[in-house]
Amino acid sequence: MAAALSETDQVTVVAPERDRSGSSNSLTLERPLRAHRADNGFYFVNGTPTDSVHLAITGLLDKEPDMVVSGINSGANMGDDVLYSGTVAAAMEGRFLGLPAIAVSMTSFDPRHYDTGVKAISMLIDRLRRNPLDRTSILNVNVPDISWNEIAGFRVTRLGNRHKSEGVIRQTDPRGESMYWVGPPGAAQDAGDGTDFYAIEHNFISITPLQIDLTRYDSLEYLDKWLHN
Repeated sequence: MAAALSETDQVTVVAPERDRSGSSNSLTLERPLRAHRADNGFYFVNGTPTDSVHLAITGLLDKEPDMVVSGINSGANMGDDVLYSGTVAAAMEGRFLGLPAIAVSMTSFDPRHYDTGVKAISMLIDRLRRNPLDRTSILNVNVPDISWNEIAGFRVTRLGNRHKSEGVIRQTDPRGESMYWVGPPGAAQDAGDGTDFYAIEHNFISITPLQIDLTRYDSLEYLDKWLHN
């Protein structure tokens, strides 16, 4: 992704030093963060994806960037996944700090077609260059792990929903104490036409607009009446 975008733009990579999947919007507040620069010029941070974006925008770099591109993540971030996703959270942090942002994920945990994701994002950024979106927008992009020739096109989608997660997996350590692995996410439940799940199932690239404001506006009046009855 960095190599492709560098053909037309100045790109700076700031990323966690290790996999921080599932870290959501967490910021590291009780210890200092350290950023180091690798031989290839990429910065790596001993923190979360959100930490990385926060540092990049608020002081690590000499110049504030124009936008944040988070990814390419290995593994889809659809439906309820966005609440846990470090990839989506990094894009949200960029938006929270005033920049347009894109999160992009391949639908396989071992992708073979990163080039498809790269081409999709390159096309979206080229469109943004010609026709900018509102700066409040966060685009959550999921790309099927197939060749570009197999892609059916782009679809604007809403988030689907999953069934309840599987139960935790209990094991016993060498000292005889119980330990637990968080179980896998539930299967898709709300996956009909118009959802991100449906688009991916039919080989479309899914683009879901997200927002930071989680207020459920259609419940404000109802809740006010409930409170005062």
